[in-house]
Amino acid sequence: MLVRSDFNVPLDGSTITDPGRILASLPTLNALIDAGAKVIITAHLGRPKGEPDLKFSLAPVAARLSEELGRNVQLAGDVVGSDALARAEGLTDGDVLLLENIRFDPRETSKDEAERESLAKALVELVGDDGAFVSDGFGVVHRKQASVYDVAKLLPHYAGNLVAAEVEVLAKLTHDVERPYAVVLGGSKVSDKLGVIESLAPKVDTLVIGGGMAFTFLAAQGLSVGTSLLQEDQIDVCKALLERFGDVIKLPVDVVVADKFAADAEAQTVAAGEIPDGWMGLDIGPESVKRFAAVLSGAKTIFWNGPSGVFEFEKFAAGTRGVAEAIAATTEGGAFTVVGGGDSAAAVRTLGLPDSGFSHISTGGGASLEYLEGKELPGLKVLES
Repeated sequence: MLVRSDFNVPLDGSTITDPGRILASLPTLNALIDAGAKVIITAHLGRPKGEPDLKFSLAPVAARLSEELGRNVQLAGDVVGSDALARAEGLTDGDVLLLENIRFDPRETSKDEAERESLAKALVELVGDDGAFVSDGFGVVHRKQASVYDVAKLLPHYAGNLVAAEVEVLAKLTHDVERPYAVVLGGSKVSDKLGVIESLAPKVDTLVIGGGMAFTFLAAQGLSVGTSLLQEDQIDVCKALLERFGDVIKLPVDVVVADKFAADAEAQTVAAGEIPDGWMGLDIGPESVKRFAAVLSGAKTIFWNGPSGVFEFEKFAAGTRGVAEAIAATTEGGAFTVVGGGDSAAAVRTLGLPDSGFSHISTGGGASLEYLEGKELPGLKVLES
């Protein structure tokens, strides 16, 4: 059984700082192991440049996965080479083999269909002609890559528990949504979220915007943003969005600013329109948190993607924590709340908030956004055939 998982976990050296994606893969893997399958897993970590790079090795993942599954998970020394083949041939029922980082092979992400297909065929060779493919890495289903898309065209294919659950949750955010419906967006760049803003703004009751992307919106209002992150080429776009959806979009009214981008920076809270020259906004302020929390308190459905500030620095984590706690409070009150993966999921765990505070924490940031934009996701589309 060939399984595509998403083990793109954050690392501090060789230490996994957030094992969320590994933990999310366990139901599918345990089900296959319990059924006696010989399980071969493909996954990626980081963005190696199509060749082996020790800092992107899946060795830490194999070690953590062994702990979680309670059995030895072999790690092949290559992707589809001699070591992978030898280990695959030696598997017995219930054994688990993790191939080395699939992106060590340049064919995985190639734009050339023939190159991707050649890697897919090599993966099929590992499981044999009577093998099957389980797609369980939701974080990559928006990519047309060999281990996600092309291999599904060569083997009987199925959606794993994780992918099926993600699709079910995101479908609830696009069909028959219980209102009021609020979306909370953050992160650094407006351009990264433009598609989802344009898609969701006409459909939601409230669109809360924080994080670095908020400063381009503030600049579009004619406010000075100091040295804050700013996409000047997006100012006119933001201006047009505010003209069209000004009654829906909610922006920060105060910000926490710093004299430099560092954990030990000098910090002060100022009104959104009064950022001093030479200072940069790194978080939303307490009044913004209060206002956002009040808006969110009445929501019945909330989708959150992107932190409100640089939560990795304790001085600038209060905004993200406050928004997350406000969303968690609505969950407790019966609202359906979804954390859209990526940095938002990392923030929940870094800030010590319980997963149970949210209805669902997605494993796929980019895939979640593209799904909500209404884009066709190749890794899902191929499973329908």
